[in-house]
Amino acid sequence: MDIEPFRISVSDDVLADLRERLRRTRFTTASDATYWAAGVDPGYLRELVGYWADGFDWRAAETWLNSFPHFKAGGVHFVHLRGDRAGGLPLILTHGWPSSFVEMLRVAPLLTDEFDVVIPSLPGFLFSDLPAGVFTRRGVAETWHTLMTRTLGYERFGAFGGDIGGGVTQWLGALYPDEVAGVHVTSAVIPDVPDPTAEEQAYLDHLAAYDVRDQGYSEIMWSRPDTLAAALNDSPAGLVAWIADKYRDWSDCGGDLERSWDKDTLLTIATLYWATGTIGSSFRQYYDYPNNRPVPPILAPGAVTLSNEPAFTGYPRSLAERLFADLRHYRVPGRGGHFMAHEEPAQVSEELHRFFASLR
Repeated sequence: MDIEPFRISVSDDVLADLRERLRRTRFTTASDATYWAAGVDPGYLRELVGYWADGFDWRAAETWLNSFPHFKAGGVHFVHLRGDRAGGLPLILTHGWPSSFVEMLRVAPLLTDEFDVVIPSLPGFLFSDLPAGVFTRRGVAETWHTLMTRTLGYERFGAFGGDIGGGVTQWLGALYPDEVAGVHVTSAVIPDVPDPTAEEQAYLDHLAAYDVRDQGYSEIMWSRPDTLAAALNDSPAGLVAWIADKYRDWSDCGGDLERSWDKDTLLTIATLYWATGTIGSSFRQYYDYPNNRPVPPILAPGAVTLSNEPAFTGYPRSLAERLFADLRHYRVPGRGGHFMAHEEPAQVSEELHRFFASLR
């Protein structure tokens, strides 16, 4: 499969249209006097949109993004950083939703002392094509296996991810234990549990209660993705509101979004989604979610560094032990949320170095 160098280049016309739309945004009023109680605070959104229209320097962001080596092969966009050490272990890092390859760019340079780093964009996200069939985590794992072994020529590699990326990483460890040296996830593994312990049942009850409060976003994306996409693909203010809402909720930021995501980083990601028109195709993994099957036992050595977010409060290690046949590393650091690689890059680097060093 041919590997082609790739460069991010958003046209002046697209940027001019974006700024015009931002300046014409019709803002709403808050439904609740409590800050962010009913979703993105309209005052904060007005400030963010104003900066996006008249302060944010996309060209500087684009230059920074292009300082990393980008490629495309077989419809997959990826960043590929060669490590400093000959024979270093290849490591594939997979993001989730509503994220992007940008999530991994802070940690990637901290890994090249020991690893070749590959950061793909999930299918349908930004510069990666949607699959011809349904979007499943297993299907992405099979695509990643092809990318790493056939396209890039690695005989053995490690894998890391959270959220959707965590599911893909689990499948890599289950399907390819002979070629995958180890798998490291930050999203807790939640397998089918036919006979939960009291501790496990308490956690599952907590998760069900949390989902009632949190799952509104996913309900519409798996049931009516095209309706929502029509709005977000036409309104950049709506697009960034939809993304920022989840970044604030799921990051370990104490309610202060910009503790984890400064405006420039947030708007870099929003501009990428806008310029590629892929917020709708990023919903495909929700619409196709019923096609996913439970992950079989993961035979590759496994590691969990548990993210600090409400969904995983009280998560018992025993749930991970039910799925990982060889769980070598388990840690609850108490910091770093859903997007841990971006929020706590030094922590993630240390965890990855420690885990994979133990496998040598």
